[in-house]
Amino acid sequence: MQKGNISVQTENIFPIIKKFLYSDHEIFLRELISNAVDATTKLKTLAGRGEVKGDIGDTTIEVIIEEENKKLIIRDKGIGMTEEEIKKYLNQVAFSSAQEFLEKYKDESSIIGNFGLGFYSSFMVADKVEVVTKSWQKKAKGVTWTCEGDPEYTLAENDKKERGTDVILYINEENKEFLQEHRIEQLLGKYCKFLPVSIKFGTKTEQITEGEGEEAKEKEIEVDNIINNTSPAWIKQPADLKDEDYQAFYQELYPFSSTPLFWIHLNIDYPFHLTGILYFPKLANNFELQKNKIQLYSNQVYVTDNVKDIVPEFLTLLHGVIDSPDIPLNVSRSYLQADTNVRKITGYITKKVADKLSELYKKDEEGFRAKWNDIGVFVKYGLISDEKFYERALPFTLVKNVDSEFFTIEAYKEKVKANQTDKHGRVVLLYTNSPDSHDSFIQAAKAEGYDILVMDNVIDNHFMQQLEYKMQGITFVRVDSDTVDNLVQKDEKKESVLSEEQQKAVTEVFEKAVAEGGGTVVLKALSPESQPVTITRPEFLRRMKEMQALQGNQFGDFPDSFNVVVNSNHPLVAGKLLEEEDEAAQAEMAEYLYKLALLDQGMLKGSNLTAFIKKSQDLLNLKK
Repeated sequence: MQKGNISVQTENIFPIIKKFLYSDHEIFLRELISNAVDATTKLKTLAGRGEVKGDIGDTTIEVIIEEENKKLIIRDKGIGMTEEEIKKYLNQVAFSSAQEFLEKYKDESSIIGNFGLGFYSSFMVADKVEVVTKSWQKKAKGVTWTCEGDPEYTLAENDKKERGTDVILYINEENKEFLQEHRIEQLLGKYCKFLPVSIKFGTKTEQITEGEGEEAKEKEIEVDNIINNTSPAWIKQPADLKDEDYQAFYQELYPFSSTPLFWIHLNIDYPFHLTGILYFPKLANNFELQKNKIQLYSNQVYVTDNVKDIVPEFLTLLHGVIDSPDIPLNVSRSYLQADTNVRKITGYITKKVADKLSELYKKDEEGFRAKWNDIGVFVKYGLISDEKFYERALPFTLVKNVDSEFFTIEAYKEKVKANQTDKHGRVVLLYTNSPDSHDSFIQAAKAEGYDILVMDNVIDNHFMQQLEYKMQGITFVRVDSDTVDNLVQKDEKKESVLSEEQQKAVTEVFEKAVAEGGGTVVLKALSPESQPVTITRPEFLRRMKEMQALQGNQFGDFPDSFNVVVNSNHPLVAGKLLEEEDEAAQAEMAEYLYKLALLDQGMLKGSNLTAFIKKSQDLLNLKK
C-alpha cells in the first residue's frame, strides 16, 4: 500500500470544496455520472480505432444505493485507470494556485474555468470516497484509491476482474437524503435524462404477452430500469424526423403539455457547435408562466434552465433544448462566461427564430393569422426588447381590429390614413383593450367611419410606445380617451345649441353631482345621438398609470384622473334637464346621468351601485 498527499497548495482546500465548490450539493451526481460517461465514450473511441480488441460488451452505467452501508456507488464499464493515471488525474487538483482559487471563488459568478473539479464534488456529500478501478490495458492491475476528505490518500492493488471504475461514496449524516431511492431517481431524471450512455438504476416490472390467440397470457418480468434516452431528437438530423417525432419529444420534455404550435431545429457546426430544438408553445397572455423552459445542455449533459445569458430575454418564452460544447461555463456550470461565442450564439438563435416566423407568414398567411393570438405576445416582446429582431419581424407583425381582421402594421396604417390623420399630420390608431367595456365608444367611433384595433395583451402598452417611437408619424389613442369628435383632433367642431349662460348652468349642476367622485366636468357640443354623459380618461395620464401598474407601482400611486363629458346637444341635457324648474329634481337627474356613465365604464361599484339599482327600481315603480 502506498500513502501520499494530494498535490494542493493549502491544507484548507477540502473545507472550501465542501462549502463553496457548488451552490447545490446535488450537482455531485451529475459530475460523477458525466465522468463515467466520458470514460465509456473514450473506450468506444478506442474500440472504433481498433486499439481495444474484440467486443467491448455492455457499457451500461449503474447507480447503486446500499442504504444500510451508507454507500452510493457509480459504476461504469469504461476505460478505467492505471495506478499512474490515478496519480495524474486524482492526486493533482489542477489549480494554478490555491490562493487564486480562493480569491476567485469569493464571487459566485467569477469564472473558474475547466479545472477538472467534478470528481471532488464527491466530498460535498461524503466522509470518505473510494475509487475501485481497472484499466482496459492488458496486464493492468486493479487499483483502489481512498481519501477521507483531507489531502491524505491511500493507494492499493485490488483483485477487480472487470474493466471500469466504481466510485463509492460513504454518504455523511448531513446528506443522507442521497441514500433515498426517490431522491436519486429525481436527480437522475433532472441531470441525466439524455446522456449518451445508458444509465441503470435498479429494476422495474414490465408486462409481456406470451403465446398467441386464446393461449396468450400476460406475464410480469423484471427488467433493467434505464432512466435515460441516449438518442434524443435534437441530436438527429431534421430529415430523419417527422412531425410526430418532434411532438413526442416535446411531451418527453414537458409531460401533459398542449401541443406546440411549431418548432425550429437548430444545427450549426461553424463558427461554433450548437444543436437543439426550440418549440413555440401556446402563450396567450400567460407569458410570465412560460419562462425558463429552455434547457441548456453541454454534450447531452444537463447544465441549467437559466439561459438568460445565452438566449435573448424574449426568446425565454420558447420551450425546448439548446446543446453546445462551446458555451464557456464556470466550475459549477451555472454561470456563462461573456465571450464572443455567447454573443454569436445569441445572434444566431435570434435570426433563426425570425427567419422561421417570416417563412411561416409568407408560406401560409391565413394559418399564421390563426396562430397570432399565441405568437403575438412573443413577437411583440421581441420587437420591444431586441433591435435586430425588430428589423426582421416588423414586416410580419400583425394587428387585429374589433371586426377580427388582421393587418401588418404598414398595411393598417395605409388603411386608416385617409380618415384618421389628425391636424398635426399624425396617423391616429384608435384601439381598445376591452371591447366589451368600450362598446359604446367603439360604436360611436365606427359611426364616424373610424377603425378600432384590439390591444388587450399584457405588453401592448410597451408595444404601442415602441411603435410610436420607431415609426414616427403615428400615435395610439384609446377609444375612451376622449369623445368621438376629438379622438382624431381635427379642426372642425360642432356648435352647441345652448347659450353661454345655459352652458354655465349645466356645468354647475353636474359639478355638484360629481363632487365626490373626483372627475372633471367638461361640456362639449356633440351629436344629439351621442351619449348624454361620457367618462373619458386622458391618454397620457392613463398610460402612465398602466405603466406604473406593470412596474408594481414602484414610484407610488398615480392619481386616477378622468373627465365627465356632458353632451350639451343631447335632448336630456339641452331639454329636460334645463326645463326642470325644481333644483332638487334637476340635481337628481344630473346625478343619475353621471352614474349611468360610470356604470357604462364599470366604475360604479359597492354601495354606490346598490343605491343606483334601487333608485332605478324606484323610478320604474313610479311609472306604473
